[in-house]
Amino acid sequence: MGILSGNPKKQPLHYGEVFSMWSYLVVAKGNYAAFQTYINHTGDKDLRQLLEELIQGIKKESEDIEEILKMNGITIPPSPPERSLADLESIPSGAKFNDQEISAMASASLASGLVACSSIMGQCTREDVAMLFGQYHMNKSQASAKALRLNKEKGWLMTPPLHTDIPSQT
Repeated sequence: MGILSGNPKKQPLHYGEVFSMWSYLVVAKGNYAAFQTYINHTGDKDLRQLLEELIQGIKKESEDIEEILKMNGITIPPSPPERSLADLESIPSGAKFNDQEISAMASASLASGLVACSSIMGQCTREDVAMLFGQYHMNKSQASAKALRLNKEKGWLMTPPLHTDIPSQT
């Protein structure tokens, strides 16, 4: 195996790994800013807690990915500015996201993150990178389950038409 044997951290990244990690980082940084903004719009304490947990996860993922990219001489994408805290009551009602919308956007972000993690794991030749994205996938799976439970408890879950009229098998 030559160049792909030994310590994975000393193995070169291939272009697909570089592009995927860089792209994942761009989206993560965007989600970080978006979730900070959503916190300003939510009045629900459970949703706020979920968003804060997601932000902490994004922060950790970003640090991990930045470290790998920097070690490999890859320029890091820029970060959007930190969002300041706002008073929920000072946001005009027509300009606010409601809690159901925020939860749906966070859930959609988690779902697309799961797909991205799976895709990156599938293209990796470096075991350390594959394992890292496997960990992110597991974390997103757990957060997705938490978001689903929250959506059900709060009555925010928007389902497609449910198939309840099942013909009898006679």
